[in-house]
Amino acid sequence: YIYIYIYIYKKKRSVTVSSMKSVAGKDTELTVEERNLLSVAYKNVIGARRASWRIISSIEQKEESKGGEGKLKMIREYRQAVENELKSVCNDILDVLDKHLIPAANTGESKQYTVYLSSNFH
Repeated sequence: YIYIYIYIYKKKRSVTVSSMKSVAGKDTELTVEERNLLSVAYKNVIGARRASWRIISSIEQKEESKGGEGKLKMIREYRQAVENELKSVCNDILDVLDKHLIPAANTGESKQYTVYLSSNFH
């Protein structure tokens, strides 16, 4: 599996969370490459949502200063939707860690990785 994901990563520079989640769900200790790909996949998803949140928050502040109540409701709903997506993605990786990666971590390096990744998404 790892060779397929490395190929995808090198060719498209994007690794899907669902693909790497299936690798992590096998309840075996991940290789260094698999750990890196999993981390990159989730960080890319989170990074895109965080960028959206920053833009929406900036627009929200501008509308608040203008007093545009009509647009504010829509902007706030969209910001809330992005926040919910962020929480969902973070909860997803934390679930993968708790159910699969932490129990399968046998080496010190793997254990350190799971603690590091867990702290990033709390």
